[in-house]
Amino acid sequence: MASSTANFKAGDDWRKAKELEEARKAGLAPAELDEDGNEINPHIPQYMASAPWYLNNNHPGLKHQRNWNAKEAGTKAWYDRGAKVFQADKFRKGACPNCGSMTHKQKDCLERPRTKGAKWTGVDIAADDKIQTLDLDFEGKRDRWNGYDPAEYAKVMDRYAKVENIKVELQKEKELEKKFRKQQKTIKSGEREEGNEDEDEDEEDDEEDDEKMKDTDQAEFGKVSKRVRTAGGGASGTVRNLRIREDTAKYLLNLDLSSAHYDPKTRSMREDPTPHVPASEKFFAGDNFVRHSGDTLDFYRLNKHAWEAYEKGQDIHLQAAPSQAQYLAASFKVKKQQLKEKSKTSVLEKYGDASNPEAKQVDPSLLLGQTEAYVEYDRAGRLIKGDAPAMAKSKYPEDEYINNHTAVWGSWWSQGFWGFACCRSTVKNSYCTGAAGIAAAEESGSLMAANVAQKQANKEEDDKAKSKLAIEPRKVQWGTDVPDDIKLDKEKLAEAIRKMEEQEVKGGEETNERKRGYNVTYSSDVTEEEMEAYRLKKKRAEDPLAEMGGGTAGYDMV
Repeated sequence: MASSTANFKAGDDWRKAKELEEARKAGLAPAELDEDGNEINPHIPQYMASAPWYLNNNHPGLKHQRNWNAKEAGTKAWYDRGAKVFQADKFRKGACPNCGSMTHKQKDCLERPRTKGAKWTGVDIAADDKIQTLDLDFEGKRDRWNGYDPAEYAKVMDRYAKVENIKVELQKEKELEKKFRKQQKTIKSGEREEGNEDEDEDEEDDEEDDEKMKDTDQAEFGKVSKRVRTAGGGASGTVRNLRIREDTAKYLLNLDLSSAHYDPKTRSMREDPTPHVPASEKFFAGDNFVRHSGDTLDFYRLNKHAWEAYEKGQDIHLQAAPSQAQYLAASFKVKKQQLKEKSKTSVLEKYGDASNPEAKQVDPSLLLGQTEAYVEYDRAGRLIKGDAPAMAKSKYPEDEYINNHTAVWGSWWSQGFWGFACCRSTVKNSYCTGAAGIAAAEESGSLMAANVAQKQANKEEDDKAKSKLAIEPRKVQWGTDVPDDIKLDKEKLAEAIRKMEEQEVKGGEETNERKRGYNVTYSSDVTEEEMEAYRLKKKRAEDPLAEMGGGTAGYDMV
């Protein structure tokens, strides 16, 4: 298949792509997969598989052919009629003054107007209605039966049942009246009275015929009548009545769209339209029902037996030798029944048959597992005499020693880790090192403890040094301001000022390295007093009186 992108390729790459495309079309190479992991048909042409450049689709596939800008479908749900969400105990501000509900105003209230509304009485507060906003789709807006409750039709059925009961009672009364008139007929005589009774009976028969279906219509079902003098020009034909009024069409048994499919051309519905209805109440179970009844099931079982026997090495073929296949299936059925009976008999002989009182019963002591073996224990529960009870075996392997270990995994536990007791190793796949491993483990443990103690001692020393620095007075560093809490020695400060004045007079000759004496050394440490002397003697360019020689230079400073 051609790639979905229109990227330009070199000659060799283009030839390889064409060869891969031909191999995919021939079935020699696996099909290309789209971004969802589905296989792509290699015979799709390139103009269909290539996505437009403005979609920025770098993955192969036909996703750009679908409606990628489609809107979400709406809903077909309906309003929850009569649903309540909250029941208040007292009147709330903004509620209906009549009933006290927050979901409507007084002009929209459906309750009868009260003499004193809930706003003033504060009792009988109505619950809040459930407010819904439905986003109906095209079909939901035009569905005439949307929101219809089928339970409402039960009222119609109840009314119809009541009418039928009344009709039955009236019919019984008429039958009683009819019998009473017949009795009166035998007592009384007279042609006039007999004529009147015959007329009354004829009227009652007419009423009964109106209520029931005519017997002639039922008897004429399936009758073939000849049709003559038709509107088409006298062509004759036959008309057969294939339905009676009590019949229900197949497609009307279940109106759900997802139910069984009805084919109008062949008038067939193969699946069961009402699978939820019990079999005793069904009138139609689908046209495929005949395929799963009668001899069809026997043929299915015979075919299945032939397949299974052929897979297990039997030379059997249902179509080539049907008589042989049927004979083998019958013999297999007999043998299978015999094996079941034999197994049942052996179980009953071993454990007895409690349902048959005449059968031989097994000793109850054997059923409870009681034996004559004598076992004796002391007060601590230790075995003194007899055989120890068998230990229950686990489904996991036990007593398996791996990697030259003499103990099982989990026999050693230390500081939250499991291991082997033979070498105290906590690595499950390690090899056993024996006593040397135990000594090494102890040595490493002691070394680790010593390292931890040394680390703790170093930490304590660092803490002491920090606390000592915090207690000692701070020294002023070069280039920083002198704090207020620093106490200066006045004599040292005067000495420092004097030295600075002498250096200014000499012009810095003492600090000149070429004129320094042989045994003369200078100290680079600066004390707080020297720093203070430097600040007092240094010139400040931002001082407006620094260049005035101490006078006013013709200005009177107030």
